[in-house]
Amino acid sequence: MRKQLFAVAAVIAAGCAAAAEVPQEVVSGAAEREATAITVYNDDLALVKERRRVVLPAGLVRLGLREVSAQMRPETALLRAASGHPITLVEQNFDFDLLTPAKLLEKYVGREVIVLRSHPTTGEERREKATVLAANGGTVLRFADRIETGVPGRIVFDSVPANLRDRPTLSVLLEAAGGAQSLELSYLTGGLSWKADYVANLSTDGAHMDLSGWVTLTNRSGAAYDGATLQLVAGTVNRVRQPQQQVAYAMSAPSPVAKRADVAQESLMDYHLYSFERPTSIADNQTKQLALLSAVAIPVRREYLLAGSEYYYRERYGQIGQKLKPVVYVEFANKGGQLGKPLPGGVVRVYARDSKGAAQFVGEDRVEHTAKNEKVRLKLGEAFDITAERRQVSYKKLGDTTAESAFRIDLRNAKEEAVTVRVQEPLPGDWEIVQESLKGTRESARIVAWDVTVPASGAAVLEYTARVRW
Repeated sequence: MRKQLFAVAAVIAAGCAAAAEVPQEVVSGAAEREATAITVYNDDLALVKERRRVVLPAGLVRLGLREVSAQMRPETALLRAASGHPITLVEQNFDFDLLTPAKLLEKYVGREVIVLRSHPTTGEERREKATVLAANGGTVLRFADRIETGVPGRIVFDSVPANLRDRPTLSVLLEAAGGAQSLELSYLTGGLSWKADYVANLSTDGAHMDLSGWVTLTNRSGAAYDGATLQLVAGTVNRVRQPQQQVAYAMSAPSPVAKRADVAQESLMDYHLYSFERPTSIADNQTKQLALLSAVAIPVRREYLLAGSEYYYRERYGQIGQKLKPVVYVEFANKGGQLGKPLPGGVVRVYARDSKGAAQFVGEDRVEHTAKNEKVRLKLGEAFDITAERRQVSYKKLGDTTAESAFRIDLRNAKEEAVTVRVQEPLPGDWEIVQESLKGTRESARIVAWDVTVPASGAAVLEYTARVRW
């Protein structure tokens, strides 16, 4: 019986000794990266995948993976052996509490430090021990015979606490067989985002345009990525919203525009994936532009639209508007030639050439994700040389819920060429056009439209009567 008790005690002692043993730490930095791949989504989200070559001792080891994103979502981190023996994960910690003088002082609350002061005349340095009592909102130090606030000299620390890192670090406790092997780490992170920007140059006659597309990639993740394989996902991915650690960074100046790269596009479930064949590097706090597409001589259609409102069909109004300005739109089809592939949403900036051939900015508009063979419609602004006047010339109540209104729209064109203005009128309830000077088109259950040709330096009139029941 006695021998059995001694045996049990020995086992317990051995277990306690093993538990108390601090595992060796192996640190891996950016230099150990063999490959990096980044997939960036529209909504400040990215998937980072990297492979690192490390040498691990056999047994329990703590692996410190430095140079990871400061905005990593640690619950998404996955580490596995890409080559060599499998590894067994025990626990992992994401250390984003970075080393600063203030943080170092906070970690030493309740611990002893050395305070160095120099004599004001002799310069002789004096060393004195003190205990840090507080470091939040001010420093409180307890010396052998007094307590002082503030820092009376230089403070010397004997070491840096293990949980205070100079770089964001994923600390993983694992069991390894030992030896050199490649490990693959993947995780989701914030701080990486992209958007599409387009530049459209209209031809002199306004019938064609050249279109260039750029990807603007922004990195505020707290890590740099060198020689990374880059993919972009266009589309809205559903995410479960959770509070995240927010890290503020100052934005640096944009980097030079990268050279045009070959971009492959494919469907990814209900999204679209754009893959860049040439690896790219992006530093922390950097914005970079990458060429996405280039197309020339795209046929475009220009439209002048004068849109009304349904409120003035229910009452007597008389004069409704003077010197109204039609809105200028340009429209093109995303098909054929160098287009005909999904266009990620972004801002299109449009330029036109003046009489001297210089490109001038004429407007911009935001487009949503556009599938192939769909039309892209850009609102540029209001026409300067085309004006309109809208008047209600008569109004009759035909019952409690029925009225008949007659309207006259005068259009004037100061340009040296004829234009066509599309007059679009929304009508409420159940309606019908009982009289019109030009044949209109019923575009939907609520909208009727007329295409009115206005001669150069001339005028045109549209008259119509609408009966409305609500």
